[in-house]
Amino acid sequence: MTVLTPSSPAWLAAVLNNFDTFLLDHAANERKASSMAMSMVAHYPDRTELTRALIDLALEELNHFRQVFRLIDARGLILGADEKDLYVNDLRRSIRKSSEEYLLDRLLSAAVIEARGAERFAQIGCHLNDDKLAIFYQSLAKSEAQHYQLFIDLAYRYCDKETVNQRFDEWLHIEADVIDQLPIRPKLH
Repeated sequence: MTVLTPSSPAWLAAVLNNFDTFLLDHAANERKASSMAMSMVAHYPDRTELTRALIDLALEELNHFRQVFRLIDARGLILGADEKDLYVNDLRRSIRKSSEEYLLDRLLSAAVIEARGAERFAQIGCHLNDDKLAIFYQSLAKSEAQHYQLFIDLAYRYCDKETVNQRFDEWLHIEADVIDQLPIRPKLH
């Protein structure tokens, strides 16, 4: 699992200095990840392996949402209205429209999003002063790394390996360009 551009120390400082804002955004991202998995199930019901895997993923992401919501609730915070995710929206612009290319790009864009999540959760887990929260974020980093691998494996399952490898390299560069252009905010992306 890899990202081309590591997250900046300024991003980590923004998160650690405004952790409540980060938690609210994190919850929204977990809920959206669950919804994305189910939207792929709805879009590809004839792909049994994908359906099986993404139903499980949707449930896992929903459980992560529940866990983050409990942290939010314990802090007396309230979930906010949905906000557009600049990072995800910028990535989506690179998804091609033809049927097979669309499937491959959805899988690979999900893989790079999960890789970025793993990288960022690992950073957070290493820098939190609260041991319980640090362990939670380290476990999420491992989970995101497994999700990354799941999307790569599904891409290999449904597409030619050489095509997957070539397009994934392109996606790594797309993601690096997107992450470099984002403003520094106390958000997951």
